[in-house]
Amino acid sequence: MSPWLTVVGIGEDGYKGLGRNARHALLQARQVFGGARQLALLPPCIQAEQRQWPSPFSLSPVLEQRGDPICVLASGDPMLFGVGASLSKHVPFAEIRVIPAPSSYSLAAARLGWALQDVVTLSVVARPVAALNAHLQHGLRLLVLSNDGSSPAAIAAQLRERGFGPSRMIVLEHLGGSAERQIEGTAGEWNATDIAALNLVAIECRAQPDALRLSPLGGLPDEAFRHDGQLTKRDVRAITLARLAPVPGELLWDVGAGCGSIGIEWMRAHPTCRAIAVEADEGRQQLIEFNRDALGVPGLQLIRGRAPDALERLEQPDAIFIGGGVTREGVLPACWQSLRSGGRLVANAVTLQSEAMLVNW
Repeated sequence: MSPWLTVVGIGEDGYKGLGRNARHALLQARQVFGGARQLALLPPCIQAEQRQWPSPFSLSPVLEQRGDPICVLASGDPMLFGVGASLSKHVPFAEIRVIPAPSSYSLAAARLGWALQDVVTLSVVARPVAALNAHLQHGLRLLVLSNDGSSPAAIAAQLRERGFGPSRMIVLEHLGGSAERQIEGTAGEWNATDIAALNLVAIECRAQPDALRLSPLGGLPDEAFRHDGQLTKRDVRAITLARLAPVPGELLWDVGAGCGSIGIEWMRAHPTCRAIAVEADEGRQQLIEFNRDALGVPGLQLIRGRAPDALERLEQPDAIFIGGGVTREGVLPACWQSLRSGGRLVANAVTLQSEAMLVNW
């Protein structure tokens, strides 16, 4: 099937900023989907039916029109944290045509004179601000796409909490439009409140002298975690992670997760690494929830239960760490049988009983 779905990137300069191909697609479309702000940028010459995204957001209205000439409006580059990337997971890409506009990141880098290849690009659109914690390193530059006008204040608070109060923040509003504006300050003294919903935050990370140093490599300091004593200590944790060998896109089961340290560091290894923490103790479940946010991996999935029963119907893992319960009946066989072919299983023995079980296994 030839492309029936055209995803058009549109900037703050609206229809006049579109090229010939994008304009032609809009003129030929039977329906145009987009947010209220994007649809408002279209001139009267666009005769297609205009449809706002439903709330809660769903791609179903577009997918139901398969075969008809449809346009979807997206902000900037549709394939960069955009609806184009989402649509490509549901529609064969041979049926999609993408016409990008400059992204907010490109425009921000141009305004600030930052080399885009040296900048970390992030988004907190419909995502927890806590995810930024995985990227806070002294001297690093971040470009963060905001969810709304309250995002800069939330980001500043997050920076202060992590000891990055001296960080320089520049909010760039309405990039590429007539209302474009910059607001500058430090995270420690941030007090701007009247900020447009459409904004991006540029951050030059500057740590306070007493800020806890959190390397992106495995083996974070023990004090980086809130725990009740059930913590795989730093050096052992570094060796454990080396043996687990996280690879982008892979899934880890952290069985008997304690405070969640192994699963958290696994996810910090790469943005696409995923982990499921299995923990039966209610107090430790709360520690996992705190630590995953504090260390920038709010996507860590928590299963409240005890292995092996809690392992049923979980997605097949690429690697498994058994931090607690290795001597419990059925745990080791269940983990071994669940492991994907070519996967890794690592267990740390802290008692003679667990050591003997692993040696005999």
